[in-house]
Amino acid sequence: MKKNILVILGHPDTDSFCGSLADAYIDTAKQSGAEVRELQLGKLSFDPILWQGYNKIQALEPDLKKAQELILWSTHMVFVYPNWWGAMPALMKGFFDRVFLPGFAFKYRDKSLPEKLLSGRTAHLMVTMDTPPWYYRWVFQRPGHNQMKRTILEFCGVKVVKISEFAPIMSSNQQQREKWLAKAKQLGSSA
Repeated sequence: MKKNILVILGHPDTDSFCGSLADAYIDTAKQSGAEVRELQLGKLSFDPILWQGYNKIQALEPDLKKAQELILWSTHMVFVYPNWWGAMPALMKGFFDRVFLPGFAFKYRDKSLPEKLLSGRTAHLMVTMDTPPWYYRWVFQRPGHNQMKRTILEFCGVKVVKISEFAPIMSSNQQQREKWLAKAKQLGSSA
């Protein structure tokens, strides 16, 4: 079955290494026969602040309405983003706050857990960070991965099937980055 893949670049700078990883993944995913669309959060026009929480839902900007359409179209989502201060960038968190709304991503029910409205979709997290992966896992206990996997995506019914870490970025050289780009291409080709 052909996959509809939505790649969401969570780094505000599209010319970042995250942008290069996303491009590498997209190129080979398309070559493998998948239908691929991309959202670059740094190029979207929206207010990332949910000003009144869920007390009064803000009208969605056109870019966020399009994002919701693409999420519903997708069967698989790939999130490519840096880990800053233990988790995703503020822009990406604002995207989730504004887009993954009650009635779209989940539905409140009386006296039970919310209904997961995005069920049937899978996700892959491709995360860059400066922290060595072993340290992030065993010392910090993977707070950003847990937030994305458990408290955002799985809460809404999206099953995270893979987390790929590209780290540490700050001390990496060109040869290491080329290996990571090759890994992103391999991941895209097996999508």
